[in-house]
Amino acid sequence: MTDILLADDDTVLADLLSDYMVAEGFQVTHAVNGAEAVVQAQRKAFDLIILDVMMPEKNGFDALRDIRTQQQTPVLMLTARGDDIDRIVGLEMGADDYMPKPCNPRELVARVRAILRRTTPQVGERNALRIEGIVLTRADRRVTRDDVPLELTSTEFDILATLMAAAGEVLSKNALCERALGRKLTAYDRSLDMHISNLRKKIGRRDDGTERIKTVRGVGYLYILGAD
Repeated sequence: MTDILLADDDTVLADLLSDYMVAEGFQVTHAVNGAEAVVQAQRKAFDLIILDVMMPEKNGFDALRDIRTQQQTPVLMLTARGDDIDRIVGLEMGADDYMPKPCNPRELVARVRAILRRTTPQVGERNALRIEGIVLTRADRRVTRDDVPLELTSTEFDILATLMAAAGEVLSKNALCERALGRKLTAYDRSLDMHISNLRKKIGRRDDGTERIKTVRGVGYLYILGAD
């Protein structure tokens, strides 16, 4: 059974979401604040963690920072509707995705399942991708640069895997979002751009100083096909 950690001080909403997820076959542990969420995450290996941003004792950002120092478990942030700053900060700190509150339980479960599907290697996929020192292996969801392991979030891994598998081909933002994130790109959604920005910092530049992931203005992104 899939184990979910839900951290939210709004007990009414948390109970609603928990009941719905349990009915959908998930096992849910509820933490009432960020500090408790960090402790729970240290005690047990969850399949996915849901963090509300605004919580007492330790907010969602601080909890995310503490969790990311120890593990790369997928994290979905719950943010105030229309608060772009919270969303951007969360993604920069390593969140895999976000949803605005109040959220529909059905939509939340759909988003959770999409994230879990992405983090489970599919049978028949090409296992290893190698381009100019970057090696990505799907089986263990591992990425190295010149044999040095890189710490990527699950979403960053999925975006990189999608781009590397299509190296030399321009992918529109819509296509990349659907393939890597399992959802359509909505208007004013900057999450994909933020993930790309974080990825560029982690994978570094090519030997000639150019970016490995090129922005094709007005279209999308292109992973440069090297000479490997």
